[in-house]
Amino acid sequence: MRSVFSLAALLLVTQAAFAADYFPPKGSWATHAPEAEGFDPAKLQAAIDFAKASETKFPSAAVDSRDLSLVIPLQFSGPYSDPLGPLKAHAPANGIIIRHGYIVAEWGDTNAVDMAHSVTKTFLSTVAGVAFDRGLLPDVNTRVIDAVRPTADFMLPHNQPITWDQMLRQTSGWVGTMWGKPWWADRPGKNPYDQLAAGPPPVGTQWKYNDVRVNAFSLALTYIWKRPLPDVLRQYVMDPIGASNTWHWEGYRNSWTTIGGKRIHIVPGGGHWGGGMFISARDLARIGLMAERGGMWKGKRILSEKWIQMARTPTGPNPGYGYMNWFLNTDQKLFPAARGDAYAFIGNGDNIVFVDPEHDVVAVVRWIDDAQKAEFVRLLEAAIQ
Repeated sequence: MRSVFSLAALLLVTQAAFAADYFPPKGSWATHAPEAEGFDPAKLQAAIDFAKASETKFPSAAVDSRDLSLVIPLQFSGPYSDPLGPLKAHAPANGIIIRHGYIVAEWGDTNAVDMAHSVTKTFLSTVAGVAFDRGLLPDVNTRVIDAVRPTADFMLPHNQPITWDQMLRQTSGWVGTMWGKPWWADRPGKNPYDQLAAGPPPVGTQWKYNDVRVNAFSLALTYIWKRPLPDVLRQYVMDPIGASNTWHWEGYRNSWTTIGGKRIHIVPGGGHWGGGMFISARDLARIGLMAERGGMWKGKRILSEKWIQMARTPTGPNPGYGYMNWFLNTDQKLFPAARGDAYAFIGNGDNIVFVDPEHDVVAVVRWIDDAQKAEFVRLLEAAIQ
C-alpha cells in the first residue's frame, strides 16, 4: 500500500513539474478545464461574472465610457491636458485566467488591441531591465547624467543627483518639460499654482505618480539604447515569449528626437496624453506569465532574477510600489485576500495583470472599476481549491 501512495505522490509531483514547464507557443494557447487545474468551476465563474458586471461605466448613458478620445481629456482635464498621442474606443470588458501556464477561463474579446494605459510603464521598466542585464545600465544607483544628458533640464541643479533607481520608482522629483508638458501639470490638484510655488520635493524623498517624469525616463533610456524602445521590446521580450504581431507602442505627434544621427520616435510610459501601449489581454497574459516564472520562457532568460527582485522591492516612501509599474501587495494592503508576495501591473481603466506566485496564477482583467479590483481578486482566490 505504501508503494501505491508513493507512486501517487510521485505522479502528482511529476504533473506539477510538467505544468510549470508549459509555455504557450506563438499563435496558440492550450486550454484546460478549471477543475483540471485546481479551480472550483462555479466559484471561478462567480469571479468572472463579477468582473463583467463591474465594467467601468459612466452613470449617464449620454457619453460612451469606452470612447477614450472623449474620456481621457475629461478625466485629466486641467492645464496642458490636450492629448498628443492616439486615443481610441476600447472593447467591452474582457479577461483571461491562467494557471500552471494553461488558460482556464476567458471572457470577452481577449484578442482586442486596446490601450493599456499605465501598464505601459511595466513595459518601460522591462526594457530598462534588459538594458541592465546586457550591461548597458550596470548600476541603477548611479546618476542619470553620468550616462546621458538628453535635454538641458537634466542638468538643472535639482535634477543632477537623480539616479536611475529613483526614476524607476517615481521618487526622482525631476523638474522640467517633456514634449510641451511641464512637470507640475500631471495631476496638479485643485490649485496648480500651489505645487509650482512650493517646488519639487528633495530628490528621492517623495513618491509621486507623474507621467512627465516617466516620459523623461523614457527619453533617457532611449539614449542608452540609441534605438526605438518598441524595437528593443520586440527583439528581446515580445518575440521570444511568442506575443502576437498586433501590439504597438505609440508615441506623441511631437515626441521625436535625434540620437546618433538617427531620427527616433520616443514613446511615453502611459496613456495620460494618448499613445502608449496598445495590446491584447492574451499578450498581457504572456508578460504576466513571464514575470511569474521568474523572467524565464521556455528555458530562455528574458529578465534576470536580480532585476525582478529589484522590481519587487518596496519603495521607501511607498512600500506598495516597486519599479514602474509593479504594484506590490505589501502587508496585503492592495489585495487583502492574496498573500503578500502577490503583485499586479495596473493601468487606468482599469487594466490589471494580477500575479499570484503561490498558486501559479496569472489573471488579466480589463476595464474593471478600480474600486472593485480587490473584490475580484478575493473571488478569484476563493475559487482556488
